[in-house]
Amino acid sequence: MSYHFSKTLDIGFDEAIDKATAALKEEGFGVLTEIDIKETLKKKLDVDFRKYRILGACNPPNAYKALQAEGHIGLMLPCNVIVQEHQDGKVEVSAVDPVASMQAVENDELTEVATNVRDMLKKAIDRL
Repeated sequence: MSYHFSKTLDIGFDEAIDKATAALKEEGFGVLTEIDIKETLKKKLDVDFRKYRILGACNPPNAYKALQAEGHIGLMLPCNVIVQEHQDGKVEVSAVDPVASMQAVENDELTEVATNVRDMLKKAIDRL
């Protein structure tokens, strides 16, 4: 089972961030956090890395359902979406598959929420 789904785009990195954020919003997600890996690695380790940003996406109604179903599930929230630029200049947007990432948690109620969130994230990625 793959733990993510992705789409490669032929647009600039910043435009991909904007499009991904807008597509997530259309599916009811907000971006709670943004981690700029390139900047962080340069600052902390003085190494060069490609453009790579992690977007922490959250859909509040589903997050609430998940937290009600499983008290420790906050360890796996929010849902990560990454935008990364490859050597060929193409930009890839990927989202975690919450069903795959939560399969170790044996909770039918949580599986239902994860399936719903997966479908929403997949629609956002497909929309790009």
